[in-house]
Amino acid sequence: MTAKQTEKQFLKSYNIHDFDVPLTSVDMAIFTLKDEQLQVLLVKRAQHPALGQWALPGGFIDFKKDKVLADAARRKLAEKTGVDTPYLEQVATFGGADRDPRGWSVTITYFALIVCDEVELSGDESSDDVKWVPIKDITNKLELAFDHKQVLAACIERLKNKVQYTSLPVNLLPEEFTLTELQQTFEIILDKKIEKKSFRRRIDDADILEETGNMKTGSNRPAKLYRAKPKGENFYFTRNIEGPR
Repeated sequence: MTAKQTEKQFLKSYNIHDFDVPLTSVDMAIFTLKDEQLQVLLVKRAQHPALGQWALPGGFIDFKKDKVLADAARRKLAEKTGVDTPYLEQVATFGGADRDPRGWSVTITYFALIVCDEVELSGDESSDDVKWVPIKDITNKLELAFDHKQVLAACIERLKNKVQYTSLPVNLLPEEFTLTELQQTFEIILDKKIEKKSFRRRIDDADILEETGNMKTGSNRPAKLYRAKPKGENFYFTRNIEGPR
């Protein structure tokens, strides 16, 4: 580069391949609430490497389709679930020479929260099967491809930490839900009981829900149904939610 060369001229002659470029992908922990358990979406790989192994859904960044990283994450989410506007959060970056046998690789990880009843799972040429798997089954006995068990652990930790001081669990519920169902969702993710009066007082003070005017009936007495206000999907409480004293 000479002193008189403009940036436009410099970029015209610049070759990105003059430097090593790692494989770059996004991987996603897509969480849902199913059978009263926190579950995550896994795909069974139909291609090498890690053929036949279970993995988190993800894929390489597409320079033509993805303007920013979140575009790649939402694209892969939509391909697997048909959902394109869930709660989505970037968690961490993993990289190294040994995490993928194809070469030096970097993955940017996200977690998403969706309602499984609204999802029709679909595979593609890269996956033989797609299914929801309880978190406890993975942490106890199921191995994952690459470093995806470490990636998933980071996403679970982020989710559990944020649930202690935010309203994120409403993103795992259908449009209408009872206060009991909301509390149970918090308890499932945190894996602990929450004091009922304290929880409901906190929800009331936050003003993040509104009554729908409908009632849920069943074996118990009828219960009011609520939905989240716009701010209720990611509200920050002033202090952590605690279990019973």
